Amino acid sequence: MNIGIIGTGNMGSGLGRLWANAGHSVCFGSRDPQKARDLATTVGGGARGGSIAEAAAHAQAILLAVRWQHIESAVAAAGPLGGKILIDCTNPLTLDWLTLLVGHTTSSAERIAELAEGALVVKAFNHIYAQIIHSSPRFGGQNASVFYCGDDPAAKEVVAGLIEDIGFDPVDAGALQNARLLEPVAELMVQLAYVIGMGTDQALKLIRR
Repeated sequence: MNIGIIGTGNMGSGLGRLWANAGHSVCFGSRDPQKARDLATTVGGGARGGSIAEAAAHAQAILLAVRWQHIESAVAAAGPLGGKILIDCTNPLTLDWLTLLVGHTTSSAERIAELAEGALVVKAFNHIYAQIIHSSPRFGGQNASVFYCGDDPAAKEVVAGLIEDIGFDPVDAGALQNARLLEPVAELMVQLAYVIGMGTDQALKLIRR
């Protein structure tokens, strides 16, 4: 699958690398196209880089991996997104990560769906530490769960496959409105790691019977 990555930070670079290694065609996009090209060189696997618009044009599925404060400009720079799957791993947090700016009555994902007219938005990966993305989803005999939600069943099926492709356990969390629940989970993970001091070598797992 052709995947565009908007953002070259820890999440974008890590997930892009995993998908490239899994055989997908990855194009990184940045406000600084040279930065995206440099990243693609380190990733290998045929990955390439360019502008945000180039990454979006390349893609059937796009990962939006920028800070909440840059969502509007990133979506605008991507150009028309109608019919494309837009995977949202963002969290509406303050710059120190300690406070949710949006929640309970709406969500970052729903705001992105408003901005990216016609895009098939699926929330995923927002509660996974970048350190796990860059290390391993495996904890003993179990793979970490990735909760995802969205309103388009076909888009959700594609995203579930992309989650599985890189070793995580996909868990369908329902409609896009449920991003209002998933985004506070990310804030809990921040509190556990950085405030309580548990660190980032941990992940959530849904245990089924």
